[in-house]
Amino acid sequence: MTTKQELRQTIRLRKKQHHSADESSAVIQRLAAHPWVRQAHTLLLYSALPDEVQTQSLLDLLTADGRQVLLPRVVSATEMELCRYTGRHDLQTGAYGIMEPTGDVFTRYEDIDVAVIPGMAFDAEGHRLGRGKGYYDRFLARLHPSTHLIGICFSWQLVDHVPTDRYDVRMDCVISQT
Repeated sequence: MTTKQELRQTIRLRKKQHHSADESSAVIQRLAAHPWVRQAHTLLLYSALPDEVQTQSLLDLLTADGRQVLLPRVVSATEMELCRYTGRHDLQTGAYGIMEPTGDVFTRYEDIDVAVIPGMAFDAEGHRLGRGKGYYDRFLARLHPSTHLIGICFSWQLVDHVPTDRYDVRMDCVISQT
């Protein structure tokens, strides 16, 4: 059986062969059309690293549509918090080179309708492989059970099996470009 570390290495090799802006656009179109996203008032998204599905166009679209958009900000070696995003002017380079929000801290987790989560790999059961620091798994455990968890990735990040531990949080669905 493949370990998490071995699967991360496999995905890193795939990333060198596959990444393109067209793939991000297709994923974002499918995500924006999803009924949970279309009906959501408060959404947690993320500011993408260069090798992740690029979310900036969706951040701008949702904000322009009057939705409440939240982004994570790393606050320690183990924790992140959420902040309101109101536009690109709200972003500054933060931990790990990720663009992070400078807006007001948001703590009403029960109000989050949809959380869109990146990952290195996902499987058909919604299991997610992160980068290994555990930020999202620790944070997602705090969300209300009614929050819809959507993993997004490129189709080449979909695998047959993601190894899991008891603290790993499953996605309700996973969206890729296909």
